Amino acid sequence: MIVQGLAFYLFAGIAVISGVMVISARNPVHSVLFLILAFFNAAGLFVLLGAEFLAMILIVVYVGAVAVMFLFVVMMLDINFAELRQGFIRYLPIGGLVGLILLVELIAVLAGWSLAPGASGSLIAAMPDPAQVSNTRALGLLIYTHYLYLFQASGIILLIAMIGAIVLTLRHRPGVRRQDIAQQVARRPEDSITLHKVPSGKGVL
Repeated sequence: MIVQGLAFYLFAGIAVISGVMVISARNPVHSVLFLILAFFNAAGLFVLLGAEFLAMILIVVYVGAVAVMFLFVVMMLDINFAELRQGFIRYLPIGGLVGLILLVELIAVLAGWSLAPGASGSLIAAMPDPAQVSNTRALGLLIYTHYLYLFQASGIILLIAMIGAIVLTLRHRPGVRRQDIAQQVARRPEDSITLHKVPSGKGVL
């Protein structure tokens, strides 16, 4: 138990520090690297909780795909870091006001937070017995039985977000040849083939 407690405080402390550095680092590339570090420590916390499937998904999906995509996008953008540093003082009062409002709201939530009497019992009842089923099977039973509609709703929201991102980034540039399926299907042989009767001993003009 002592080793698990030390590992928890180690992973949690590094995750919190990494989260702070994500929003405080001036260089966006450093922010993405700190985000990857936060994901790794969150995966370690999941392993300590016995949710090895969630830890693997966090590493494979978020670190291997999402964070790397963020890193590529940031590196491909032409960011003027000197201009970003110059505008920091200008937006500091507004940012401080927003941060103060969020801090007051968090304090109000934590001050009025209390655990419901039957909350722990309902959570234990919803979770299958780990001695009978594996972590992956237990997660599947919870998602596809108790939270099926919420899972489908989140999938629809992500699909809409993906379509919106494609529509916003799609640009039609003049002079670029694009495929037109309807025009290809409606094309006739007479429109693309021309027959020339070439006299003997002469070429085609």
